[in-house]
Amino acid sequence: MMLKGSSTKMLLLLKSSATSVPKTFIQSTCITYCRKMSSIPKLDLGGIYPPIPTPFDDKEEINFAALESNVKKWKQLPFRGFVVHGSNGEYTYQTPEEKVEVVRKLRSWVSEDKLIIAGAGCESTRDTIRMSQAMAGAGADAVLVVTPFYYKNSMTSDALCNHFTQVADNSPVPVLLYTVPAFTTIDMSVESVVTLAKHPKIIGIKESSGNVIKIGHIINKTKNEDFQVLGGSASYLLQSAVVGAVGGVCALANVLGEDVCRLHELIKAGNLDASAELQRRLIAPNLAVTSKFGVPGLKFALDKFGYYGGKPRSPLMPLGKEQQELLLNDFKEDGFLK
Repeated sequence: MMLKGSSTKMLLLLKSSATSVPKTFIQSTCITYCRKMSSIPKLDLGGIYPPIPTPFDDKEEINFAALESNVKKWKQLPFRGFVVHGSNGEYTYQTPEEKVEVVRKLRSWVSEDKLIIAGAGCESTRDTIRMSQAMAGAGADAVLVVTPFYYKNSMTSDALCNHFTQVADNSPVPVLLYTVPAFTTIDMSVESVVTLAKHPKIIGIKESSGNVIKIGHIINKTKNEDFQVLGGSASYLLQSAVVGAVGGVCALANVLGEDVCRLHELIKAGNLDASAELQRRLIAPNLAVTSKFGVPGLKFALDKFGYYGGKPRSPLMPLGKEQQELLLNDFKEDGFLK
C-alpha cells in the first residue's frame, strides 16, 4: 500500500458509548484494530475506484456468492481499490449489520494493496462515529462520509464542519468527505471543505457535484494541505484530472473497468488527444448507469457484461424492456457493445 507519512494523534480507542450498539457492532469494532503505531497514515488515493453495487437474491437478501464472483473479476483490473456503501451500493437500504459484513467479506477477498473505502455516513453524528469505528474494525482503510441531509435547512456550514470534525476526531481510520447534491441536495461550500482539509485525519473528498470549477477551486485552496480530490463520475474524469484530481470513483468502472482505467493511464501519460477521445465516448454509457437509469440501470448493465447485477432492493425496481433497450443503445453507439 502506498502511504504518505504525516504525524497525527494516537489511534483512538473505541468509546464506551458503543455499548448501546448491537453486539455485532461491538465485535466488529474490537477486532484487532488497536494497531501498534503512533499515527494514522495518509493514504495515496490516486487511481480508479468502482463504487461497487450490492447484489441481492430473490428474497432481497445480500448474495455474497455473487458479490465474491464480481470481486474476483474486478481484482483482475488495475483499480486502486474499491468503494463500498456508496450511492451505487444501495447503502441506505441496508442494516448496520449488513453494511459491516459486506466490508468484512470484501477485506477477506482482496489484497492489502487494494484500498477499501467504506461509506459510513449516517444522519446523526453519533451514529456516523459508531459506523466509522465499525467499518475500521471490519477492515476498511478509510471511511467515506456523506453530508447529513434530512434536516437540510439546518445543515449550515457550521453544522457540517462540526459534524465532520467530530467524526474525524473519533474515527480510527482516515476520513473522506462525500458531497453528492443530486441525492442529498446539500452542496458543501468550498470554504467548508478548505476548513475541514486542515484536520489531520480528513484526507480528501469524493466530489460528485459535477462542478469542475468547484473541484479546481478546492484543489487550489487546499494545495498546502495533505488533501486529495477524487472526481465522482466517469463523465468528467479528464476534466477533473486537468485541474488536479488524483483519480475517480466511477460507477461505470463496475462495467467498463478496463476502459475507465485506460483513460486514467492516458491522462497520467499526458496523451491529451487520446484521453479526450476516450472521455467523450464514455459519457453516454456513464450517464446511462448513473443519472439516466440509476442503480437499476447499473445492475442491468452488469448482467450484460458478464457480472452479476440482479434486481435492486425495493422500493427500487428493475428496468422495463424499453429502458433496457435505451441503455443498450447508449453502449452500442459508442462501440462498447455489438
